[in-house]
Amino acid sequence: MKKAKTTYYCSECGNETGKWMGQCPSCGAWNTLVEAPTEKRSVSVGSTRRFSAPKLLSELDAEEELRFSTGIHEFDRVLGGGAVRGSLVLVGGAPGIGKSTLLLQLCGQISDSEKILYVTGEESQRQLKMRAQRLGVGYGSIYVLAETDIASILGAIEELKPTVLIVDSIQTMFDAETSSTPGSISQVRECTMRIMRSAKDNDYTAFVVGHVNKEGSIAGPKVLEHMVDCVLYFEGDQSLSYRILRAAKNRFGSTNEIGVFEMNDKGLTEVSNPSEMLLSGRPANAPGTCVVAVMEGSRPVLAEIQALVTPSGFSGARRNANGIDYNRAMLLMAVLEKRAGLVLSGHDAYINVIGGLRLDETATDLAVVLAIASSFKDLPLGSDLAAVGEVGLSGEVRSVSHLNQRLSEIARLGFKRCIIPAHVRDDVQSFPGLETIPVKNIREAMRAVFG
Repeated sequence: MKKAKTTYYCSECGNETGKWMGQCPSCGAWNTLVEAPTEKRSVSVGSTRRFSAPKLLSELDAEEELRFSTGIHEFDRVLGGGAVRGSLVLVGGAPGIGKSTLLLQLCGQISDSEKILYVTGEESQRQLKMRAQRLGVGYGSIYVLAETDIASILGAIEELKPTVLIVDSIQTMFDAETSSTPGSISQVRECTMRIMRSAKDNDYTAFVVGHVNKEGSIAGPKVLEHMVDCVLYFEGDQSLSYRILRAAKNRFGSTNEIGVFEMNDKGLTEVSNPSEMLLSGRPANAPGTCVVAVMEGSRPVLAEIQALVTPSGFSGARRNANGIDYNRAMLLMAVLEKRAGLVLSGHDAYINVIGGLRLDETATDLAVVLAIASSFKDLPLGSDLAAVGEVGLSGEVRSVSHLNQRLSEIARLGFKRCIIPAHVRDDVQSFPGLETIPVKNIREAMRAVFG
C-alpha cells in the first residue's frame, strides 16, 4: 500500500514545506511546523459531476455588485458602501476585542429584512440568547445553530436558504473528510473553501470570525486571506473603550477606510466624529504635544502626537515610539539634531499617539518634529496650533495630498493656526478663523512657533 504524502505547514504564516524543520524558512518562527497529510480524493469515472461552462467575456453581466446596508454606518464605510451579495468576509481580532458583539449587533440591525443563520461553535444557543438580550438585539429572522461539523452546517444552509451567514469561529469548524484536529491549518483551509463555494453558488453573504496569532495576523494558512473577498481587522487596546475596524483587503472597495466604535455595557456604539474623540482630554498649553490631520481613506482625522524628551542618566539614550514607525521617528530626531541644532543625543525620547491610532503617513513628520522640539525646549506650541507636512533629510518641509480636506477638518474643530508647506500656499483654500503659516524648512517652523 502506498504511503500518503505528508506536508508540513507553518502555524504562524502558513508556509508549506515537504519536510519538517525546526525553523520556518518563510517567517523565521521556531517549532511552528505541523504535520498534515494530504489526501487525494478520487472521483469515479462514472460519477455525474457537473462542470461550469466557460463564457465569453463580452457575454458576462456587467451590472455592479448587489449591496445591502448592514444598518451600522461605520461598518458600511469599511466594507465600501455595504455588504455584497455572495461575498465572504473574514473578521479577525484579538480575543475579547468585540468581533462577536459586532456581528450580533449586525444581526439585530438587518433581521427584519434578511434571513440570518448564526452558526456558533464556541457558545451554546442559550449563551448566545443571553448575550443578545444583554445587547438589546431584536430577534427577527435570526436562526441559531450550535454546530461544528461543516457538513451539517452546509446541510442546514441548503434547507434554510439564508441570505446572511455568520460563522463564529472558523477555527472551531471541522471537516470529517480531513484527517486532522479542528483548528489545524488543513481544517481551517478546507472549511473556509467549502463555505466560500456555498456562498458563491447560493448568493448569500457570509461573515466568518477568525482568531489571530501572537503576531496579530489571522491564524491559519496565509492562503485563507487570499480566498476570502474581504479581510477586516478589529483593533484597539482592551484597556481603552475605543475600537477601530480596518480593512486589510477588500475586493469591492477601498482598504483605506476605518470605522471607529466605542465599547460600553450595551455593546458597540458608533463614533461618527473620531477627531473629537481622539482630542478629548487634551491638556491646554502643555509642552510636547502637537495635532496633525491624517487621511483615513476619504475621511480626515485629527490625531494628537505627544513627545517627552528628558536628559538621559545612562551613556546610551533610551528611545521609544508608540503609534508611529520607530525608524521614522529616529530619522526625524537625527534631522532635528543636524538641521535645527537641537542636541538630542544625550536625551531619552518617548513618542506616543493618543487613542491607539497607528499613523503611517509621512504627513505626520512636521507634527512629530514640533512635538519633540517643544518638549526639548519645554515651551508649549499652543492649544490652537496644528501642523501638516512631510520632512526631508535636509530639513525641508514638503507637500502632502488632500491638504484642503485636512485644513477643513482642522478649522471645523476650532484650531486657529496651522503650519503648512510653503510651496503649496497658492493652492490652499481660505477657511474662516484659520490662519495658515507657510514654512520652507523646520527652522522656519520653529521660529514661527517659538519666536
